[in-house]
Amino acid sequence: MRLLRRLLLAAAALAAAIVVVLALAVVVDRARTDGRVDALTNVVFDGSDGGPPVRAHRADPPGDGPHPAVVMIHEFWGLRADVTGKADALAERGYVVVAPDTFRGVSVDLVPSAIWNVVATPSRAIDRDLRVVVDALAADPAVDPERIVVMGFCYGGGAALHYALGDDRLAGTGVFYGTLIDDPDRLARLSGPVLGIFGEEDAQIPPRAVDAFDAALGEAGVPHELHTWSGVGHAFVGGVDAIAAGGPAGEAWTTFTDWLEDVVGPPAPGAGGA
Repeated sequence: MRLLRRLLLAAAALAAAIVVVLALAVVVDRARTDGRVDALTNVVFDGSDGGPPVRAHRADPPGDGPHPAVVMIHEFWGLRADVTGKADALAERGYVVVAPDTFRGVSVDLVPSAIWNVVATPSRAIDRDLRVVVDALAADPAVDPERIVVMGFCYGGGAALHYALGDDRLAGTGVFYGTLIDDPDRLARLSGPVLGIFGEEDAQIPPRAVDAFDAALGEAGVPHELHTWSGVGHAFVGGVDAIAAGGPAGEAWTTFTDWLEDVVGPPAPGAGGA
């Protein structure tokens, strides 16, 4: 009995120590990356329904437009340079791109901090911020309101899909290895086609989840393309350097830009970019 009590006390002490270490990691990580979002954002949208303003990185193509637009949602780390770099590259192709900060100024590098970002941010707040951005783009003379796409990576892919269920103005939804939905009744609310990008070795979004998503989209009558790359796992599409290097990251990005052109129109004549 004493041995069992000692084991239980040791287990409780270990669990408490782990909690303390994780909490410290979150605090230190946030302190170390403080100011990152300020450096990456260049526009602020007024909040709605009592919500705070929404900061974002906006990248504009040359010309007056109206241009197609893309709302690009970051991973669970928060807004980082790899996302703003992709936004800039996509703008060079002829699209207005807005990458909003959905974690309200927090951008981190450690997994415990990133997980806390998601846990601590209600989905209704995310949807509200995304609607603020889409509303602003739809009212912008430089944007064609009928050619707005929402997309994202990892957490952002799931957020894009969830938001798209409630906004029938969207021309399409892009999901890079984000949390999926396999309810045909819910997916039937989508107003445009869906593109899905996945890694075959992704433990978070395994092939069986992709298959269920595929079947549900088909049952719901939603036009869709789902592509899975072998030999890669989660979050295999990095920044513009990784895309430029080719391989699965480059192929996946090209698949996305080709799909985007089909959905909302071609890039600007003579435009370059990744």
